[in-house]
Amino acid sequence: MAEALFESLSDGQWQADSAGSKPSGYVHPLAIRAMSELGVDISANESKHVDQFADQPFDLVVTVCDNAKEACPVFPGAKLTLHWPFDDPADATGDDEEKMVMFRRVRDEIKTKIAAYLPTA
Repeated sequence: MAEALFESLSDGQWQADSAGSKPSGYVHPLAIRAMSELGVDISANESKHVDQFADQPFDLVVTVCDNAKEACPVFPGAKLTLHWPFDDPADATGDDEEKMVMFRRVRDEIKTKIAAYLPTA
C-alpha cells in the first residue's frame, strides 16, 4: 500500500519500491480492496524480498516494520532513512469486514504520513 500511495500522492514524481523481509508471495486481497476504495489499483503489484534491493542506491528509504515484531532492514546506499512504524494489517483477526477496518486504518495512516512528508521533500 505504501508503494502505491507514495507514487500516487507524488503525482509520479517519485518512484517507489516496496519489499519485506518475509514476503508472502502475493499482495493481500484486502490490501487490494482497501486501495481500490481510493481508486488505486495494486492488483498487479508483487510481494518482493528486501534482498532484491540490497545493493541499490536510494534517495530515500522508509521502513515501516514494527520494531517489536521484526528487525528492520538496513540499506547502506540510502541517502536518507526514515522509520515509520505501522501495524501490519495482515495480522488483523475476525471476518473480512472486521479485518478491513484495520486495512483501512493502516492505509489512511500511511497516506497521512506520506502526504505530510511530500511537501518537505
